[in-house]
Amino acid sequence: MGKFRIHPSVLEVAEIFKKHQKEVYLVGGAVRDLVRGQPAKDWDLATDARPEEVQAMFRRVIPTGIKHGTVTILYKGLSIETTTFRIEGSYSDGRRPDTVSYASSIEEDLSRRDFTMNALALELPEQRLVDPFGGQKDIKDRVIRCVGNPIERFSEDGLRPLRALRFSAQLKFTIEDETLKAIPQTLYITEKVAMERVRDEVDKILASEQPSIAFRLMETTGLLALLFPEMQACRGVDQKGFHQFDVLDHLLLACDYAPKDKPAVRLAALFHDIGKPAVRDKDELGIWTFYRHEEVSAQLARDIMTRLRYPNALIDQVCHLIAVHMFHYDDQWTDAAVRRFIVRVGEPFLNDLFDLRRADTWGTTGREPPAALNQPLRDRIMALLAKNKALSIKDLAVNGEDLAQLGIPRGPMMGKILKELFETVLDDPEENRKEKLSLIARNLYEKLKQ
Repeated sequence: MGKFRIHPSVLEVAEIFKKHQKEVYLVGGAVRDLVRGQPAKDWDLATDARPEEVQAMFRRVIPTGIKHGTVTILYKGLSIETTTFRIEGSYSDGRRPDTVSYASSIEEDLSRRDFTMNALALELPEQRLVDPFGGQKDIKDRVIRCVGNPIERFSEDGLRPLRALRFSAQLKFTIEDETLKAIPQTLYITEKVAMERVRDEVDKILASEQPSIAFRLMETTGLLALLFPEMQACRGVDQKGFHQFDVLDHLLLACDYAPKDKPAVRLAALFHDIGKPAVRDKDELGIWTFYRHEEVSAQLARDIMTRLRYPNALIDQVCHLIAVHMFHYDDQWTDAAVRRFIVRVGEPFLNDLFDLRRADTWGTTGREPPAALNQPLRDRIMALLAKNKALSIKDLAVNGEDLAQLGIPRGPMMGKILKELFETVLDDPEENRKEKLSLIARNLYEKLKQ
């Protein structure tokens, strides 16, 4: 095997270890990626040097996880996480080891890793590959397999089953049978995992080419019912009209189609119809209806994302997109109706909403939506935005100060009058002139006073 492309600064760090008669190996995802013929991203090292010895060798070392034997070497712009060979004791909480003790060899250290493809090490600087568990072959065969007994590995850390599914989506690898069968047997361990850790895996799944690979495996292993019961409830909920799929398949297809570089749109696509099981009803003709499902879907999405500790700003953005995703444009819409649509959606969210609508359309039939989907509405929006626009109360030609000078008291009544003025301007932007709006405001005030 030829030499791998290792960052020169990492090789320099390795030479420093060797000068101190210490072993050092590249480990983790970097080795997996290099064996796959991909460039490495993270440079993680394992060594027989103790943390205090590593601190003595380098000028800048951060004690990131020193009680677990981990420090971070800062060297020529790189952050290199370096861990002393270790073995871990029992995991009574299914999240972190009760004890960590140092191991005597790299092979012993690799035996505690999760999957064979991650249990490879590259001795530096010589680049001798250490592969005690057949990880190279599994990478070649595109297989995810636990190191040793999968039930033991999954019992040590309940996040590992979700990592297996994430790798399956990211790498398009299949999960070996015994590894897959162990997931339902260790759900009670996964249940203990901190929600922030689950969220980080979900984010990585959503950033993969086809997130549905992981979510379908979640369903077959019981992880979906455990982590996303609201999604599991969508299985078998048939729909009407053009829909080719039940609600769950529709959501997964929509999520796959949504742009992977837009996490908010992907999340909105994944959850946009999640409220349908709760509101499903039959009309007098026996046809399924889902009235106001977007409101319930937005609330359920908020519950899920709050549970997963997502940032509030992202939760608000996703739930807003879901709440406004049901619109039915036709050329009968007046300019006032288009302006109201812009106000309801919010100008910054229009492109995301149109991306969500394309994903929703794809998820309905599994076929590419027409290139011009939403284009007539987009064109009208662009034309209206190009004109003088008044798309919020602050764009009015009058403000609270102007109304106060007309003798209108500040408070709820002034707020009501400003809203009425805004409605007037949405109907006819030509009305947005100070004299005109002042006259309307006076008349409204006289009426409201009575």
